Amino acid sequence: MPNRHKTVGVRVGKVAVGGGAPIVVQSMTNTDTADAATTAQQCLELAQAGSELVRVTVNVPEAAAAVPEIKKRLLDAGWDTPVIGDFHYNGHVLLTKYPDCARALDKYRINPGNVGHGQRRDEQFATICKIARDNGKPVRIGVNGGSLNQELVMRKMQENTDQNLGKPSEQIINECMVLSALESTELALETGLRKDQIIISCKVSRPRDLLEIYRDLARKTDQPLHLGLTEAGMGAKGLVWSAASMGILLSEGIGDTIRVSLTPRPGGDRREEVYAACELLQALGLRSFAPSVTACPGCGRTTSSTFQELAESIQRYIREKMPEWKREYEGIEELKLAVMGCIVNGPGESKAANIGISLPGTGEAPRCPVYIDGQKFTTLEGTYDELSAAFQALVDDYVSRKYPKREGPLPPSAVPASGDHSKRSLRVLA
Repeated sequence: MPNRHKTVGVRVGKVAVGGGAPIVVQSMTNTDTADAATTAQQCLELAQAGSELVRVTVNVPEAAAAVPEIKKRLLDAGWDTPVIGDFHYNGHVLLTKYPDCARALDKYRINPGNVGHGQRRDEQFATICKIARDNGKPVRIGVNGGSLNQELVMRKMQENTDQNLGKPSEQIINECMVLSALESTELALETGLRKDQIIISCKVSRPRDLLEIYRDLARKTDQPLHLGLTEAGMGAKGLVWSAASMGILLSEGIGDTIRVSLTPRPGGDRREEVYAACELLQALGLRSFAPSVTACPGCGRTTSSTFQELAESIQRYIREKMPEWKREYEGIEELKLAVMGCIVNGPGESKAANIGISLPGTGEAPRCPVYIDGQKFTTLEGTYDELSAAFQALVDDYVSRKYPKREGPLPPSAVPASGDHSKRSLRVLA
């Protein structure tokens, strides 16, 4: 575990951010917030996937008016996951005109580059901070490279020229990102917000810049820091760029909450960004969210697709079962599974897992040894469907035997407050 950058603790609803608390995963909906039913349903899905904070766009009066209903629907479904309002341009107006929205939200996100110009910028920024102060809400001061205060940039560019400092434009912009965050934090404190009500982010889209900015930010403030690329991109690119940048910062102890801002495919699953964030933290040994599945990548020895299908089905099965398992069992997140495709590494990796299956590599009806806690337990054979059902049954039996029943409450937002969410959610939110 790296030495964590020491930060002030901030409470967002019941979730602790900074102050040495575990790094928090967050995500953002991509629904029309004015559609309360659809947005609440996606908030619920993201929370069930592992998102501990969920952000929604609040951009128009209809969206602001819908926020209390969204929050109510989540609570009625048994989830107290904090909901964050994302404000740009008109947050001071919406929070003033819709006080129920201001009360229902658990945190406000403010972009200091998008709250106005000149003196009005400070006035409108201060208005949001005062509403947060009066409602006892924290804020995130979220500086973005794509919407950075251009007056500040031009002033620093001119200073660079006048003083012949010789700084490249990229360095000046990065310095302006940090300066904007720190100046905005001072203004928020002057309006009456406390240090334990402020989180900072400085997001850009290039990993190298993100590293430079956050290292500088960590030296200059003890406010909790939210990590993420502004736009990570799609698929492999988004995953690699996010892991390359945030993984380095997290390994240096920088970061208190993260989001992996993946671009989904058309009609794609928004939960993928949550799974990615959880996997990143788990890969670094910073947190455990769900059992890990080691799977063979395949090669010329693995002419059968059975191991691929089995690995995919067990990963899907785990995600479906985790809300129930978390509610019932202590330590289930530490379970390790292995689905291997041939005899080269198959037995060894299977023995290293709590439960591992080693397929022979060819043939659709193979004989597959299964190892439990390092010892051969049985041999499965048959079709893919038969292998999948038998392996899942072994996992279920292992979980029920090896993990103690949970006593006491779960961490906030880990599971529904009551009832079976997988059956209740659609009925409640329909």
